[in-house]
Amino acid sequence: MSLLQGPMNHHLNGHKDLTMNKPVLKSIDPNVVWIPLVNGNAPCKPIVNVGDEVKVGTKIAERNDRFYLPLFSSVSGTVTGIEKFMTAGMAQAEHLRIENDHRYARVRAFEPFDYNKASWEELLAFVKNAGMLGLGGAGFPTYVKYMKPENVDLFVVNAVECEPYLTADYKNIEENMDLLKTGTLALYKLSKAAKGCVAIKEDKKEQIAQLQNTFANTPIEVRIVPNVYPMGWERTLVFQLTGKRYGMLPIEAGCILNNASTAIALGDAIENGHPITHKYVTVSGDAAANPQNVYVPIGTKAHEIIDACGGYTPNTEEVLLIAGGPMMGKTIPNDQFVIMPQNNGLTIMKNVQYDDVKCLRCGRCTETCPSGLQPVHINMAEKAMNIEELKALSVMDCIQCGMCSFICPSKLDVTEGVARGKRLLMAKQKAGGKK
Repeated sequence: MSLLQGPMNHHLNGHKDLTMNKPVLKSIDPNVVWIPLVNGNAPCKPIVNVGDEVKVGTKIAERNDRFYLPLFSSVSGTVTGIEKFMTAGMAQAEHLRIENDHRYARVRAFEPFDYNKASWEELLAFVKNAGMLGLGGAGFPTYVKYMKPENVDLFVVNAVECEPYLTADYKNIEENMDLLKTGTLALYKLSKAAKGCVAIKEDKKEQIAQLQNTFANTPIEVRIVPNVYPMGWERTLVFQLTGKRYGMLPIEAGCILNNASTAIALGDAIENGHPITHKYVTVSGDAAANPQNVYVPIGTKAHEIIDACGGYTPNTEEVLLIAGGPMMGKTIPNDQFVIMPQNNGLTIMKNVQYDDVKCLRCGRCTETCPSGLQPVHINMAEKAMNIEELKALSVMDCIQCGMCSFICPSKLDVTEGVARGKRLLMAKQKAGGKK
């Protein structure tokens, strides 16, 4: 990893005012949900059969390779089949089809659990069996981070949500402050950290006050960070809070981080016996007819959510539908994918075509890269299909934050060129080209 990292001090117009102060829409009630039978690249095996009756909270599938992760039904109804189609991550995957009976009868998935009295081992087992995963985008099983917490200086709940347009985490925090407290304190215990904090941007004045009140007289500090992008990225946030850099994982800098929505989900599991069955999602963008946050069952199709929010802006000929935010999200060719636990936004943008010009060699993409990369040189190596050069330029360190495209005066899609370089290198390595 390069030490010549960008200043990471760019304030972007977040457009969060479009949804921040609106009530969350909670009336979306799909007739069918499709639960993706995948976690990351790992398939999950169904443990129910076609014709089985399920309730909200019924365990329906498991990932059980080198990691374990249970999946749970988000509605009550009947299992009616398995269908294969594209996920929000642009991969084909099988989905368990459940016909919704609209009664939302619920089963308590977990027995009452007192994390204060529980041993560290019992708490880790609870987090594992409750199916906690990274709800900020990664979807990685949470318990894995805590299996060997050694020399942890700082435990961090990441409430930054720096992507433009997205406010789903903020609304979740507002509505579930008590659950956030429970989940945060439980994870802090699990981390064995010397100190703990909740990190939030400086412009969220009301939430800062609420958090300070909630965590008063606890070991958890509220840390206020600058309103810049990409402050929510782990590397940026760790450096802001500790002044330390690291190579692969935050634990190298003595830190463990979890998203605020993950902490809330754990609080809900501990206090109410509820697994992850629903998700707060922001629907926004300059081509969204009625931007707002929604609270929907996992497995709800994107088009149903968009329709419930008024659809697309009238008289817009062509739109870009992005799973996630406009900087780091993925543009999806249709709205037939479903909401997965780690999805936090549907950003709908007008497809504006810009006239690009030849690269000016101005170096702004390199100056602003938070990973310390040289995007323009990576683009050149990708075009030349120079695998060794892509390796030398550390292309895999790119997080695809979008800053290089955003800052480019030539209007070049630099980020996509870097992403192609990553895919090219991965394809060569998969084919046996790794030396």
